[in-house]
Order: sequence, then C-alpha cells, then structure tokens
Amino acid sequence: MTEEFQAYISQADEAHRPELLEVYEVIRAVLPDEREWINWGMPTFGKNIIHFSAAKRHVGIYPGPEAVSEFSPVLDERGFKHSKGAIQFPYGRIDLQLIAEIARWCRDHAGSGKD
Repeated sequence: MTEEFQAYISQADEAHRPELLEVYEVIRAVLPDEREWINWGMPTFGKNIIHFSAAKRHVGIYPGPEAVSEFSPVLDERGFKHSKGAIQFPYGRIDLQLIAEIARWCRDHAGSGKD
C-alpha cells in the first residue's frame, strides 16, 4: 500500500478503517499490477479504473457509469444505492465479493470509455 493510501485510510473515522482496508485489499487483489494514487481526492487504481472513498455512513465505489449500469440489477436486488458512476456500500453491509466482481469487470473493460 502506498503512503498516500495509508494516509487516506488513517484519516478516516477509526471505526471505519478496518472496512476501508478490506475494500482496498479486495481491489488490490484483483488489480495487483495497477498503480495506486490519489485522484479527485480518492484512492485510485490504474488510470482511473476504479476509485473508493470514505463517507460518513458508507464507502463509495466509483467504477464509472458503464460498470454501474452493468451491475445495477444486482445492486438494486441487494438494496445498494447507486447513481450514474457511483455505488454506496453502507458500513456494516459492505459486499466485498461484489466489489471484487465490479473491480474485475472494470479491469476487463478498462479503456472502453473510462478515463
């Protein structure tokens, strides 16, 4: 984990740090060779393949509009809020398996309109 990512997670609410670390680890496992950097104030993998952020009540995942569209049926089924390019996973209900699936989809579709 880069120092930037460590600093980002360490600044989050202490109660949410373990879940943020789990989200990081799941995405890192899917994207082991992608660069880690902070972009738009969020931990980012690769050339904007996928981002995550800590919010007060949820972890935001930002995989882009194409990925959200692809996963919207399962997101709706499982009750996760989402918008054009963002998904909210409430603390205590973070679906790590689904985040891994989304990260894999983003990896496999990188360069198809996502900058």
